[in-house]
Amino acid sequence: MRTTVRLDEHLLHQAKQHAAASGTTLTAVLEQALRELLARRAAAVRPEPVRLKTFRGGGVRPGVDLDDSASLLDVMVDQDEANPSPLRALPAAGFGGPADGRAPVT
Repeated sequence: MRTTVRLDEHLLHQAKQHAAASGTTLTAVLEQALRELLARRAAAVRPEPVRLKTFRGGGVRPGVDLDDSASLLDVMVDQDEANPSPLRALPAAGFGGPADGRAPVT
């Protein structure tokens, strides 16, 4: 298809030089540049946002203040103590030391 475009004189000169150096036509150089620009733009399109499932409920549990991490931790610990996990019975070693809290033997 034939069309007329206005290009910056310096840009046109660079495009002609590139075409001559690569053994192709000015049209092919302009088509390739336009295809690359459009492909990058298409790849940059944002994906659709993720939809998270929500469930019915009465909102936040009583005593939970989402802005207060200490009170949230208290509620989680209380819940944990009410429903103990079998994993809690396992000894917990902290940072490479023995589970009973003694200093490591060197």
